[in-house]
Amino acid sequence: MKIGFDNDAYLKMQSEHIKERISHFDNKLYLEFGGKLFDDYHASRVLPGFAPDSKLRMLMQLADQAEIVIVISAADIEKNKMRSDLGITYDEDVLRLMDLFRSKGLYVGSVVITQYSGQYSADIFREKLTRLGIRVYTHYVIEGYPSNIPLIVSDEGYGKNDYIETTRPLVVITAPGPGSGKMATCLSQLYHEHKRGIRAGYAKFETFPIWNLPLKHPVNLAYEAATADLNDVNMIDPFHLEAYGIATVNYNRDVEIFPVLNAIFERIFQKSPYKSPTDMGVNMAGNCIIDDEACKEASRQEIIRRYYNTRNDFLEGKLAQSCIYKIELLMKQAGITPQDRLVVPAALELAEKTGAPAAAIQLADGTIITGKTSDLLGASAGLLLNALKDLAGIAHETHVISPSAIEPIQDLKTDYLGSRNPRLHTDEVLIALSISAANNPDAKKAMEQLPKLRGCEVHTSVMLSDVDRKIFKKLGVNLTCEPKYESSNLYH
Repeated sequence: MKIGFDNDAYLKMQSEHIKERISHFDNKLYLEFGGKLFDDYHASRVLPGFAPDSKLRMLMQLADQAEIVIVISAADIEKNKMRSDLGITYDEDVLRLMDLFRSKGLYVGSVVITQYSGQYSADIFREKLTRLGIRVYTHYVIEGYPSNIPLIVSDEGYGKNDYIETTRPLVVITAPGPGSGKMATCLSQLYHEHKRGIRAGYAKFETFPIWNLPLKHPVNLAYEAATADLNDVNMIDPFHLEAYGIATVNYNRDVEIFPVLNAIFERIFQKSPYKSPTDMGVNMAGNCIIDDEACKEASRQEIIRRYYNTRNDFLEGKLAQSCIYKIELLMKQAGITPQDRLVVPAALELAEKTGAPAAAIQLADGTIITGKTSDLLGASAGLLLNALKDLAGIAHETHVISPSAIEPIQDLKTDYLGSRNPRLHTDEVLIALSISAANNPDAKKAMEQLPKLRGCEVHTSVMLSDVDRKIFKKLGVNLTCEPKYESSNLYH
């Protein structure tokens, strides 16, 4: 994949821009952090060259000036809201995030429980954090939020919330997921700081949509595809266009809430520091694109991947069909079809030829390798071995795992563990390969190629088991599957 993004320039430019924004206020800026701070793989896929931990590394450059406040909604604690990508609840993720931040030398000042209205589970979580020596603050539900501005900006609104004690000029407000109350926390602090005679500022750090790219640029279309379930829509910022005569891109929720934010700013400060939602942002990613065509192509591929993921989720009952319609519309706008993902026709052709599940992978040099279902291996497991042998320069007919080593594993699965499928999954074939590597130089050479699979594209003719999906994810492979079960069973 061609590099289209200058990550080093981004780190330098982004940190300098945030420092400059801090200087606009009384050396106190509340920065709402949107998206993923760790492992931002969407950004790295659509902006090739963007490191998944770029936001974290940028923040580490400001470590001596920054402190982190993690917010979590009491309503999310009450209903045990889960992070689907990690399989843990939001309250568990608060602890995970604190450990991660601290391991990187970043200071976590406190946790804020937002939208509190007496939830018992939120009380239990507060007590747990307190026992761990973590400072906890509480923000309450405000009736009529966000439209009842006279109540919101008063002692009975924001004034009722706990004031968060902070010690550093940059306060990063982050959360386990969307809807946690990050923006409300920032604005509440502005109110409290103003009452204390401090003119603090607010800014938003959200990578997408990229404000200084065209509205229908594939990078921005890919963001819409990624948020199809949230019904976000990119749009020209009308406030920025009116104020400056310049067309910039924002998304509907920020545009819709801006008049309310502006009124809150005016009530707190008498004059709003911003003329548009775009003014509030500090994202510099658009200035660090060095190969626009590379980013466009990477984004087109991401839209196709999102299309397949959405169709899989719909089949599993996780999403509404309207999400599929939205991404199909985005694909038309981008001028692409599923066949533009080269591993798709390769996998489907082999599946049709063999009458059984098949898979295909595109390696970094563009080579397409396929894998079919056999008596010993599932299609995904066969694909992995074929790809590793190709990367290692090992002849296709060479066995890197002896069939005699596979058969005992099959016996274990069927005779002792009750499995009806004797074929090896991806995790099982990798374990067999690692065992063979102890005595087989070819197996060892094949194992050493595993890091080269990161960033490769894979498509399978049927939906995979959770085990296979997780292995591909751990290998860093971009996986898509046809929205089709391998069997006709109702329970999968």
